[in-house]
Amino acid sequence: MVTAITAPPPRFPQGGTVLAIVAPGQGAQTPGFLTPWLELPTFAARIEWLSAVCGLDLVAFGTKGDVEEIRDTAIAQPLLVAAGLAAFAELLPETDAVSVSSAVGVCAGHSVGELTAAAAAGVLSAEQAMVLVRERGRAMAAAAAITPTGMTAVLGGDREQVLAAIAAHGLTPANDNGPGQVVAAGTVEQLEAFAAAAPEKSRLTPLSVAGAFHTHHMAPAVDHLARLSASITPADPTVKLLSNSDGAVVPSGADFLARLVAQVSNPVRWDLCSATLLDLGVDAMIELLPGGTLTGLARRSMRGVVGVPLRNPDDLEVARALLVEGAKA
Repeated sequence: MVTAITAPPPRFPQGGTVLAIVAPGQGAQTPGFLTPWLELPTFAARIEWLSAVCGLDLVAFGTKGDVEEIRDTAIAQPLLVAAGLAAFAELLPETDAVSVSSAVGVCAGHSVGELTAAAAAGVLSAEQAMVLVRERGRAMAAAAAITPTGMTAVLGGDREQVLAAIAAHGLTPANDNGPGQVVAAGTVEQLEAFAAAAPEKSRLTPLSVAGAFHTHHMAPAVDHLARLSASITPADPTVKLLSNSDGAVVPSGADFLARLVAQVSNPVRWDLCSATLLDLGVDAMIELLPGGTLTGLARRSMRGVVGVPLRNPDDLEVARALLVEGAKA
């Protein structure tokens, strides 16, 4: 299983390793999660800059915002991407001899975390990522307001029975996160009917999100982002970068940007991303702030991988040591 470590990590097996940087998606945020990080001057300065770029007071939202406030899609998405980008910058200070390309083998993000991963892999600048996530959040919030929709996690149960029940109720398996967790999305009425006839041996958990993301309900947001992204010239990734659509390594920045836009109305296949990470030989994973969700999922599907979720600044020392080990491999 993935081992969350709080002490210096074990050395990698002889013969080399692959280190993955992963970024969580919407729902990972919690009230006050930025508070301890703002004690780091460089982190605080980056958050203030990224706040200026997206036109939101992310410091206030990340320290004083309550559950409902930071649940707002237009706030949650920029907050998550900014937090991930600022934490990533803390991993590799400019004075450090370790570079991203020498230490990191692959980057991947879950849902809006794909924007964080794209910036970490050099496809987008931090500023481009923040403008896109601002517009993504606004457009998805507007699309969600058209029809009352939501998302419900289905935990456990037989996979085929779960997928069949989701389809029978006209829902979409919007997130396939791996063994034992599929997220159903659709209208409130569809989700209520689904809850009344839950698949056998499953447990349903409504998610704290404002709409049926990664479904056809988000089509208006895709149109908006497609128009904006036409003005961006992305770079090709400096490290392997995975797509949520099929878990594939996408070598072209232009292809990744197109996939990123289309993904807003298409299911997230994190199960396939996890399989690709294993196929690439990943044996260590750092999850950017607010860490915990993806390393938690990996306990079921990525046995033997060392996981370091960034939750507070104390986790940086362990993560940096892991980066140094990755650069040596």
